[in-house]
Amino acid sequence: GEDTLSLHDALPIYLVLGFLSLQCFAGPLFAQAYPNRPIKVVVPYTPGGSVDNTCRLITEQLQKQLGQSVVVENKPGASGMIGSVEVMRAPADGYTLLCHASSQVYMPMVVKKKTYDAEKDFTSIAQIGYVPLAVVTYPKFDANNFKDFVALVKKSPGKYTWATSGLGTASHLSEEMLNRGLKLDMEIITYKGAVPQLTDVMGGHVSAAISPLPGVTSFIKSGHLKVLAFTSDKRMTAYPNVATVAESGLPGFEMNSWYGLWGPANLPKDIVSKLADQVAIALKNKTVRDRMNELEFEPATINTAQFEKLVKDETVRIGTIAREANISID
Repeated sequence: GEDTLSLHDALPIYLVLGFLSLQCFAGPLFAQAYPNRPIKVVVPYTPGGSVDNTCRLITEQLQKQLGQSVVVENKPGASGMIGSVEVMRAPADGYTLLCHASSQVYMPMVVKKKTYDAEKDFTSIAQIGYVPLAVVTYPKFDANNFKDFVALVKKSPGKYTWATSGLGTASHLSEEMLNRGLKLDMEIITYKGAVPQLTDVMGGHVSAAISPLPGVTSFIKSGHLKVLAFTSDKRMTAYPNVATVAESGLPGFEMNSWYGLWGPANLPKDIVSKLADQVAIALKNKTVRDRMNELEFEPATINTAQFEKLVKDETVRIGTIAREANISID
């Protein structure tokens, strides 16, 4: 009769139902498949610096855990902004990521020409950890602590110089803040990363630098650099005789360099979750922790939501400091 559906008529309905059921399962199946090809992690500085060393330590472990190639590509230039912009413009598929320091957030606060918004143009995935910065100079420099260093600099305005690994970095902001807070007349000379920065300090071509511990630890231990102070809020257990900047004339001063993993904006939540979980596992790995301990590096213990909040909070804090100190880069 008219109410009876023939097999011929029903066939398209079966096909539609079959397609819909496939679609329901496809999402989870595709999510489970990530990553099914190599992941590129952009490090926006030269090889050998603290950002590069830290990122390579994590990516090597992630490669083992994910069973997929995780390739680091160094893209230095414009104080880290060239590498950041490359990731910002990449597809939001989890195959192009950014491993960067806190200057990822600081740079947009201090440049006149806005290249990106650290919150809106990126997906915060995971914090890797943080570390204080060291105020270092060459071994034969006349001062052995930060108080004496400040006294020398004030005696001869314009004679001494800072080296920074890049504009808008924690290194650069710290030097600007010390110049203003302690009224130091020291020119800041910019380098394309920590390796050339520290090489010139070791050679005595520049008076001093402020640089994150992972990049300077081996040079301090080998005697190629002399440490004058740390930017942490308390003394480092490995260096009990070295005072903090806060103890040495600038009360309340604190500046840590922290490292994280980002993706382009709108990275799918399941990919973010998988990567964040894998970073957390990597940070518990004994080899990774032992190496981080050697570098006086504190592994992160926060989740993605807390990392997003850190980015937001630091944007406000550094934005305020930059405005009050009139730090602006053309």
